[in-house]
Amino acid sequence: MEEHGGASAVVVRAAAIASLVPLAELEADPFLVDSRSQHAMCARWAAAHGYVITRELVVRALRADHRILWGDVDAGLVDLFVVPSRRVLEQALRCPEEFTAECARRGVRIETAGFAEPAYDAQMKARVHRRLSMPTAGYDGR
Repeated sequence: MEEHGGASAVVVRAAAIASLVPLAELEADPFLVDSRSQHAMCARWAAAHGYVITRELVVRALRADHRILWGDVDAGLVDLFVVPSRRVLEQALRCPEEFTAECARRGVRIETAGFAEPAYDAQMKARVHRRLSMPTAGYDGR
């Protein structure tokens, strides 16, 4: 954690974990495909607690010891992990229990935002589809 300008304000830095689920799954489970909404949920949770998201990860079935998870922790840039929900964690990590145990071993908290998932209508699904299927065409997701 860092202090700013000698003041005692401590900034808690969080890494938000979202799931990387193929676009083909959009109809069946749009929230798991929509990593942007997952990260927004984590950011909302962090802001409500006075924390700052400093890293956004989008992963699928990642090993609990993978360096992408721990590099910023080891460098002192991340103090905790936040995920939108348990089911996102189950998609993002190969073994959520191993990851939770690794967090405990390293003294790093893992939190679940726990907000209700958005209800996706056809228009919302279409926006997610456009954003994910046309990133190189300059489409910015709006």
